Amino acid sequence: MAEQLYWEDVAEGMELPPLVKNPTTRQLVQYAGASGDFYEIHYALEYARGNGLEGVILHGALKNAFLGQLMTDWMGPQGALKRLSCQYRGMDLPGRPITGKGTVTRKYQQDGQFLVDCAIWLENAQGEKTTPGTATAALPSRSVGG
Repeated sequence: MAEQLYWEDVAEGMELPPLVKNPTTRQLVQYAGASGDFYEIHYALEYARGNGLEGVILHGALKNAFLGQLMTDWMGPQGALKRLSCQYRGMDLPGRPITGKGTVTRKYQQDGQFLVDCAIWLENAQGEKTTPGTATAALPSRSVGG
């Protein structure tokens, strides 16, 4: 289990630990079954190529889930993911690693919560940001017995 991160441990500009994912075509088939997204560009190579793609591509929602994991791994078990959003700006293919990264953009208190906003993204092996996003986490505070 991840070590607990406290609000006092966070500073604006702080980098999140990277999360490396190595998606496979098998994972895409499993995700299609779990999500109900059976669009063939995610698992049928010839269909994907017939639609002008280099190969099958990762589901956008799976990439969003990877960003969610980046955040929840970082904040620890007592943190709460309050908001997560992303945009799909590039295609990622199975068999090629992608890395989740992020930085803290704002640290503040609101309505009794200790909040942290982050810029997050997935990037491919060439360093291109294929899936930029933002997230807000509520963290425990040592000052209130967290």
